[in-house]
Amino acid sequence: MGNTVTCCVSPESSPKLPSRQPAERLEEFQTSTEVSDDNTVPYLQHISDREVPDELAPESNPSDHARASTIFLSKSQTDVRDKRKSNHINHISHVSPGPLSKKYSSCSTIFIDDNTVSQPNLKSTIKCVTLAIYYHIKNRDSDKSLDIFDEKLHPLSREPVPDDYSCVDPEHKLIYRFVRTLFSAAQLTAECAIVTLVYLERLLTYAELDICPANWKRIVLGAILLASKVWDDQAVWNVDYCQILKDITVEDM
Repeated sequence: MGNTVTCCVSPESSPKLPSRQPAERLEEFQTSTEVSDDNTVPYLQHISDREVPDELAPESNPSDHARASTIFLSKSQTDVRDKRKSNHINHISHVSPGPLSKKYSSCSTIFIDDNTVSQPNLKSTIKCVTLAIYYHIKNRDSDKSLDIFDEKLHPLSREPVPDDYSCVDPEHKLIYRFVRTLFSAAQLTAECAIVTLVYLERLLTYAELDICPANWKRIVLGAILLASKVWDDQAVWNVDYCQILKDITVEDM
């Protein structure tokens, strides 16, 4: 009408596009998503497609695989076998003939040496954890370390570090007193001691280090500090540990 141009077209006269089956559309989608040398479409890798390095395989890492053995257990096997053999010989030579009785515990509330499964004794747990650290040091494969953990470069006290500090293995009593002092002052629990050992072994595994006389104090201190921050419900500050170790600074902590 007049100068107005209408673009209305009857539906019957509009051209119809050929309908495609779902299979054809799927094939076209797969073709368009394939990566070729000329195409710049990024390939998104799925979790199941990732390859885990052999040294970090889940079955070899106790943190990720429940059935994997802990590192300290393998370090202590030699000493345990020797002690069992010695104890067995002494037991046979001193015990009187007759039926032997053996106690069993199958309940989490039965006390064994002032311990239960749900409430482990702090002193006994620290003794076990420090014994594991002792075996780590005693049966280490090498002395691989980092300068940040070297006690000579970063002393924890103002007392001079002995010249043979990197050669003499610490006794179990020395490690126990060091850990026990920190746990008593920081009011940490027995569960925190176990978490400390977990983080310590993770460091040795992932950083490919060895805990040795030159670095054991700083490595253990770092593991305790991290475990307390993760496990404790209350806020844990670096300065709190500086009040325990009087000669160390917040920056160094």
